[in-house]
Amino acid sequence: MPPIESPSRKPSETVKLRTRIADRGEGLGFETVRFVALEDESTDAAFAAAKTQLRNWLADGRHGEMTWMADTFERRTHPKSLWPDAQSAIVVGHNYGPDYDPLARIQQSQRGAISAYAKRRDYHDVLKGRLKVLAGEIAAWTGKPVKVFVDTAPLMEKVLASVAGLGWQGKHTNLVSRDFGSWLFLGTILSAADSIATSPAVDDACGHCRRCLDVCPTDAFPAPYQLDARRCIAYLTIEHKGHIPHQFREAIGNRVFGCDDCLAVCPWNKFAVRSQEAKYAISEACDDPPLQDLLALDDAAFRKRFAGTPIKRTGRDRFVRNVAIAAGNSQDASLIPMLEALATDMPPLVRAAAVWALSRFVTNGLLDPGHFTAMRDRQSATETDATVRAEWTTGLSPATEPGTSP
Repeated sequence: MPPIESPSRKPSETVKLRTRIADRGEGLGFETVRFVALEDESTDAAFAAAKTQLRNWLADGRHGEMTWMADTFERRTHPKSLWPDAQSAIVVGHNYGPDYDPLARIQQSQRGAISAYAKRRDYHDVLKGRLKVLAGEIAAWTGKPVKVFVDTAPLMEKVLASVAGLGWQGKHTNLVSRDFGSWLFLGTILSAADSIATSPAVDDACGHCRRCLDVCPTDAFPAPYQLDARRCIAYLTIEHKGHIPHQFREAIGNRVFGCDDCLAVCPWNKFAVRSQEAKYAISEACDDPPLQDLLALDDAAFRKRFAGTPIKRTGRDRFVRNVAIAAGNSQDASLIPMLEALATDMPPLVRAAAVWALSRFVTNGLLDPGHFTAMRDRQSATETDATVRAEWTTGLSPATEPGTSP
């Protein structure tokens, strides 16, 4: 059913307004600009389905520690629940397509693989500044108030983007575009103007493909179009504040911030193009640095190195926790002295990961079990954290414990 045009404007005026907004958005650097009428049957149906899916996802606990998802559930269920005066949404896509193969980077075990989106200036800052410019002009053209959103409010932007026709939510739950593959940042302007009709939607074109599901190292997809965040490497290395469960540590490999695997294997990436946005140029400091450089970071050095990037939001301790796990997976024996130093680091989060990494070197015959045991005995007198003590205790299997016969 086609959307109903506002009685306050003629169809030709609506087309002119949409064209004006789209042209201005593209002039500001957005590769695609689309529209959603919020009081529309197709929009309501899409958000009703998303509400059911979100409720089930939360009930199953698949949001992990992201308690804000449950706390803001009702506000997420429809844009008008967030802002009752909203009548229209303008959804933009900003291409951040990388010029390298993210899957190749996870083979370089002595380097810390960082997700493509995080290797550059924080997209929140780039998008929000330009969206505010566009929003201000829309407000002037329509005489109605607007609000700007970039991934920091309880707004289901991927649902809006799907309704608007930017793409569709693929089996990995992320947006897929026919023109840009998996590499689009999303931003939204909600407007109280009711004169902007919905853009044509596009069909789900995943077909029988399941590459994104099969490539996941931790089996984070219990079914197509379903994600268990508790098993997702992106969640574990960015959002998860505690110790990463043992069952996922080896699978993390050298990924120290996020994971691009399910995005990178999508066949629609064959149409993706490298981002031309100068502000998304990859920072050398973030371009999969050597693990030895990252293990050496104290809080001040961490803040300086990652200033202005999404990585800084995670904080030094969680990040170095991830790096220590990557070091244990690297089996680069030159990192052992740095891990020994981190085994006495102030935050237990880092100490525990460093001890686990050292135990991996013992298991693989690159560190003398006796040396590990001597370290454990020295630390046991002063170690106050139960998790770290457990790592020291379980770090040696019976087969590697000194004096144990095979």
